[in-house]
Parts: sequence; structure tokens; C-alpha cells
Amino acid sequence: MRKLLAVCLLMMALMVGGIACSNNTGSQEGGGEGDHEFHQEGLPIVDEKMTLKFVSPKAPLAPDYNEMEIIQTLEEITNVHIAWDNIPGDGYEERKNLMLASNDLPDAFYNAEFSDHEIVKYGQAGTIIPLEDLIEEYAPNLQNIFEQRPEIKSMVTAPDGHIYSLPKAEEMGLSAVPNFTSINKSWLDELGLETPATLDELGDVLRAFRDEDPNGTGKKDVIPFSFMHNHWTGNFGDMFAAFGIPDNVDHRIILDGKVIFTAIQPEYKEAIAYFHDWVDEGLIDPEAFTHDVSQYFAKGKTNPPTLGAYIWWETEEIVGPERADDYVLLPPLEGPNGHQMVGRSNYSEYDRGAFVITSANKHPEITMRWVDQLYEPKMSAQISWGPIGIIYEEDENGMLINKELDEGEAMGEIRQKVAPNGPTAVLAEHFGTVVDMEPRAKQRLNDIEEVYAPYLVEENYPDIFFTEEELDRINRLEMEILDFVNQQQALWLLNGGVEEEWDSYVNQLERMGLDELMEIYQEGLDRFNENL
Repeated sequence: MRKLLAVCLLMMALMVGGIACSNNTGSQEGGGEGDHEFHQEGLPIVDEKMTLKFVSPKAPLAPDYNEMEIIQTLEEITNVHIAWDNIPGDGYEERKNLMLASNDLPDAFYNAEFSDHEIVKYGQAGTIIPLEDLIEEYAPNLQNIFEQRPEIKSMVTAPDGHIYSLPKAEEMGLSAVPNFTSINKSWLDELGLETPATLDELGDVLRAFRDEDPNGTGKKDVIPFSFMHNHWTGNFGDMFAAFGIPDNVDHRIILDGKVIFTAIQPEYKEAIAYFHDWVDEGLIDPEAFTHDVSQYFAKGKTNPPTLGAYIWWETEEIVGPERADDYVLLPPLEGPNGHQMVGRSNYSEYDRGAFVITSANKHPEITMRWVDQLYEPKMSAQISWGPIGIIYEEDENGMLINKELDEGEAMGEIRQKVAPNGPTAVLAEHFGTVVDMEPRAKQRLNDIEEVYAPYLVEENYPDIFFTEEELDRINRLEMEILDFVNQQQALWLLNGGVEEEWDSYVNQLERMGLDELMEIYQEGLDRFNENL
């Protein structure tokens, strides 16, 4: 009954949007499945069920997407079945590259995670096809998004004028600060300690966690501090800001309009030396440099608790809702030289590589019509967070309202299980009209405003679509440079030696082309600012 209700509600929403009912406009040849009567407008998209093959990464807790209710609903209303090749996120990049290199292609890559270089390279090679004409003819929902946000259309338009990929947009204001540092307040209270305000005070607290048995087990089982090395969230680089230079996974920031590579700055060196002492003392989890997300999450849910402080997107995902009240957020800590700041990430609320159609696709019109359903605002919300009946219910005005979670449930984990994510658009004006922002997002916005905004730097590197030549040069230089920097950072934090090896490290980066890379980024930034 719930499933039938969801289908009916979605059909009503699409009808209100003016895209549900029309006459046939022709047919397309079915690739090995016979002829399919194709509807240029309205639903279903085809009269006879057909299959498209999509490749997509999936979150660790996600099932095959065809087991998700929202995907089943889409199949019922469109008559298009998706044969999913769902690849665990950790292995997706390698599998994607193999498929592209061997020309063993699906019909589309969903939640595609194509880099700018891949978009331009494979677009100009014909491996993925231009989409602008298909969008104009078959994607009224996406066209409406482009009209409301011309900057999104500009963002997905390659330097050669073509659109090779579709966007994801989620205007929530959350991306500026991807790393929250949480500390076990119940342990602080147990040990009679104050919440630390400086790095040195945090070091003292972590020593107490290590030595004074705050969980009462009588064992040396406490992990004073943990994080995820070089991960999009949970990254330890935010702690470097206490030395006067915020770091991030790009090691690229903006100061007074100038592009700065953080990992050759003296402040970075000072931070490495300082935090190596923490590692050497056993204050930092040595597995922080190697564990994966599932292993990291498990460390917050041991019984009894063993995790003192950690960095992540939100408290509940690590320690679970039942322990969330035991932890509080640490604001940016004051460093040894009086610095207190938090870096602004380079993450955009827009992603231009969310969906691509390949040259192997014999039904690009059907594919574009299918993916355009995801840009209807109410459907976008369900693809991003979960379906009506599981995550949402509708109020008297038809707005999606978050249901109460069962005791012990964490929204981040539920979302992985019921929402495939992907090419969607939820704009700022949709919150409070189409969909109620989920409670954890409201809380996060409030936390950013109260805890981090007073110390947040003003500038970050914008989302620039570089030319093919620039992308070729960036691709040639950047991966090797970042791999070297990240490996060296981990080695220095674990083993020390930054003072002795610093000059040769900086010289090595110069030989690897760091100056050329920063010049490209500076030219791109200058060009971007001139066009504002």
C-alpha cells in the first residue's frame, strides 16, 4: 500500500509539473528487445518495458539499487528497467577507468564522478556524447533548473561549448566546513577536565584520556584521537590552521587573491613537527592513516566506548545516536603562536560530473527522459535523501516532511540504504516549500554558524572549468605531486624527520612542476575573477 501511494503521489507531482500526459511522438528501435513506443512527453516513457545498463558507485551500506524503493517507483512510472552494475565506492575509480580504456561501456555512468579532465577528454573523443540538444528536447525539468540557475548551466558547459555531463546541485550551505572535531565530554567530566581551547590544552586532555582510564575498563584500550587521512571529510588538515595556514585535501588555498600551495609553507612544516610528537606519544590513532570508513565508524561504536576525539562530518555517524550526547564540538583551537581559524573548503555545492551518456547507448532520448525525472524537485529530494513513506511524509501542502527516526537510527546510515544519490537539483528555495531540510542538516547549519563561522576564512578556490590544454597540464602534474605530498605527510607524522628532509622535499616538488601547476591555477582564478 505504501509503495502504491508513493507511485500515485509521484505521478500527481509530475502532472502538476506539466510533464505527465501527452500523445506518442514516435518510436525508437529497441536494442535487441524489439520496438519500443517512445513518448517524447508524459509517462510512461515507453509502452513496452525496456532495459538500460548503468554503472554507478554505491555507498558501503547501500544494497543493489534495484532493491531501493525509489528506484522501483521510477521503473513503474517510466517503464524503463535499469540493469545496475553497482561498484563499491573504494573500487569504482579503477573499474571506471578500465571500462573507459577498453571501450567496454554501459549506456550511462550514474553518479558518475567524472573529473573535468575525463569529461573533456572522453567528450572530445566521442566516448561520452554531447547532451545539450537532448536536454533542450527531452529534459524540461533540467531546463527549468537552468533557467532558475544560469550558473549551473554555465558550470556544466565545457570550454568547447558542449555539455557532456549533467549536474548535481544541493544548495544547503554545508560544504564550507566538511570537518567537525568532536570530543568525549562525558570523559572530560569523569576526569574533571575543561573543554580545551588551545592545541596545547587538547594535547593535555588526550594524554589524560590515554593514561587515566576514562572508560573504566582498567585496560589501555583508549584511542585518544582519530581521523581519516586525506579523506574528503575527517581530514586532519583542518588542525593545521592553528599554525596560521589552513590545509585541505587539495593543499590549495587562496590568500588575498593569490593561490597558495599549503604543503610547502613554513607553517605546514611547523604543524607536521608538532603533531608528530602527538603520534609519537600515542595520542593519535596510528591506523588513522590506513583504515577505511567502515573500520573508522566501528571505532566509535565499541562497547564500552574507546574513542576520545575524532574528526568527521557529523557526530552521530561515528558514535551512533545513543552516544551523541556524550560528545561536544570543539571550535577551532588556538595554536602555539595565537592563530585561531578554520579553512574554507574548496568543495562546491554543484557537481558537474553526476551523469554521462556513452557512445554505446542506442537510446539516448529514452535515457535523457529517464534522468530528467530526477530533476523534478520532489523526486530530487527523494533521490538525495530517501522516499516518501520511509524518510518523508507529505503535509497538507504537499511538502515533504521528515519522519521521526526510530530509536537508535542514524540518518546518515539510513540514507545510504534507501537513497541512491546522483544527478539531482534541490535549490535553496525548495527548502521549506518542496522539502523540509532534514534535522541533522539544520543542526549542522546552526553548528557552522555558532561554532565555526566566527573563525572561517573568507576565500576558497572556486569551481573553474579549465580548458583542455590546462586540464592536460593539471592532470600531468597534479596527481603525482599530491601523491608525493600525502605520502610524505603520513611518513613525517608517523616517523618524524620533517626538519631534516624539508629542503630536499621542497626541491623535489619544484622538480615535479609545482610552480607550473600553481601558475595554471592562478591564471584560472584571475580569469574567473575577471568574468564575475
